[in-house]
Amino acid sequence: MKKIIIVLVAMLMVLAACQKEETQKDEEIILATTTSTKDSGLLDYLLPVFEEETGYKVSVVSVGSGEAMAMGENGEADVLLVHSPAAEVEFVEGGHADENGRRDVMYNDFVLVGPNDDPAKIKENSYNDALGAFKTLAQDEVTFISRSDDSGTHKKELEIWAEANIEPSGDWYIEAGTGMGAVLEMANEMMAYTLSDRATWLNYDLGDDMMIVSENDPSGVLYNQYGVICVNPEKNAAINHEGATTFADWILSEETQELIGQYGVEEYGKALFTPNAQ
Repeated sequence: MKKIIIVLVAMLMVLAACQKEETQKDEEIILATTTSTKDSGLLDYLLPVFEEETGYKVSVVSVGSGEAMAMGENGEADVLLVHSPAAEVEFVEGGHADENGRRDVMYNDFVLVGPNDDPAKIKENSYNDALGAFKTLAQDEVTFISRSDDSGTHKKELEIWAEANIEPSGDWYIEAGTGMGAVLEMANEMMAYTLSDRATWLNYDLGDDMMIVSENDPSGVLYNQYGVICVNPEKNAAINHEGATTFADWILSEETQELIGQYGVEEYGKALFTPNAQ
């Protein structure tokens, strides 16, 4: 009888452990997102609220938008928060998203930053002209650091080079292959120029040595839209579609949109992101 009881207790312990593991799995979601949402401090601001309100635990994978979408395509993430609209449309058309597709969340803009002494005189000559600024960088072969990581920022940079009819190459053009925060620090150390989303630039506070040299291009070329996408649950049985849907609905809700609109106001005097969920 004692042996039977021991066996039963062991079986119950195994069952409880399995149930606990399954519960923990169901309560966790994997968010694949661009480095700018992390480096800007936005996720540290938003996710504790989401976790407190919903009970879900968010595991963040902060990579370039291209890599985040690759994770979604491979079924390695539950939900995406990215900023590469053209690639996002391709992702949805490829059948990698759920029935809701991609939805707008918020936007800000890109800025070209460089050393305070601005050796290329971009602020003086091309402050509101992104194409003119990039043409000057290439013509004068001024050191420029590229994300080169298939991120939304990298795709935007390539878009600007293409519109300027330039294929950047040479010792002046440095391909970092890393996130926005790291690239800003590299630019600061090397006194180089780089393209940054405005939120990460402000959060890193490098104003002692660097400044914005080109911004607010009226053509809209520096516009930076973010979207949320729930991964197609048919990718594999491990996709937590319920958790992903909860996150997407939460970040698109009126209450969270207000939170996004408040982020940065107290510290910087203006919001770092403008919410625009429909």
